[in-house]
Amino acid sequence: MARIHDLFRTLKEIGGSDLHLAAPLRPRIRVHGELADVEGWEPLSHEELRALLREITTDDQWNDYESFGDLDFAYGLEGVARFRANFLRQENGAAAVFRIIPEEILTLEKLGLPEAIEKLAHTRQGLVLVTGPTGSGKSTTLAAIIDRINDTYGKHIVTIEDPVEFVHPNKKCVLSQREVGADTPSFAAALKVAVRQDADVILVGEMRDLETISLAITAAEMGALVFGTLHTNSAAKTIDRLIDAFPAEEQNQIRTTLSESVVGIVSQLLLPTRDGKGRCAVHEILLKTGGLANVIREGNTPMLQSIIQGHRGMGMCMMDDSLFEKVEKRKISAKAAYAKAQDKLRFEPLVKQEEEAASG
Repeated sequence: MARIHDLFRTLKEIGGSDLHLAAPLRPRIRVHGELADVEGWEPLSHEELRALLREITTDDQWNDYESFGDLDFAYGLEGVARFRANFLRQENGAAAVFRIIPEEILTLEKLGLPEAIEKLAHTRQGLVLVTGPTGSGKSTTLAAIIDRINDTYGKHIVTIEDPVEFVHPNKKCVLSQREVGADTPSFAAALKVAVRQDADVILVGEMRDLETISLAITAAEMGALVFGTLHTNSAAKTIDRLIDAFPAEEQNQIRTTLSESVVGIVSQLLLPTRDGKGRCAVHEILLKTGGLANVIREGNTPMLQSIIQGHRGMGMCMMDDSLFEKVEKRKISAKAAYAKAQDKLRFEPLVKQEEEAASG
């Protein structure tokens, strides 16, 4: 048995999200956002860590790591979980990070996601973007939406990932999960043929370059329901990022195409819970309305805030409103909300109240 399996089990048992290995340090695990040493493990030298990592790679994977200094792949330990692995070289030698991918795909209800996000699973076509920084739970949210589609409809779902994270069983849907590097050369290459594969739903793990973004928008325009991710933190910045990816002479055309394609943008953050025992998701949600197309077409992204605030009855919400609500419900601390808020002044009285209560 590979020695690293003990670390994987520890990661699962203590409810951690990531395992960090770096020569010449002790193994560390991230729990509720904070890194801590793993008890019972001594610091690992460069040679010891290389030996540990070598046990779980194929010859081809190890050769890639030796050649390029980086390696991405998924690794499964039966009865424990799957892990998204990244090997790297750093100043003091070998290093690796493993993100745990739970074996169970949590439902939208178990995740406590708003009803407006659940409705996206019942959309027939268009572009849905789930955005946020690394580690904000985008993959978990998307897996729950895909699972709801899989439970409800008889469709062909194609996922394009690097690597494949959540493994979906075939329920009512047929799932084709494709891994970049193993099953297809690139996100763009897989997207080009997805429409020919009679895909009703396409999940693009990362929209990281112009070609992938362009093909995803085209697939949505052609009638598929396309889910994608970006590392943006608001609806306005997401629209701007997509348009700015294109050359200046193409941007007017892409605004028109986007205005017809976008059906939802969910920006997500994960914050520590007030009791420090978990993390809580907060969201900004933009959904398609009659006025949205004009705002995108005209490049008037500041108006998106007015659209969101004017359609709260549909389940739309601004990130600051979501943060404020979570503080009022005592799910997260005012201090944590203040750190992420756009309008800091709005949260200052809440922080002051919290500090007075703590000192009183």
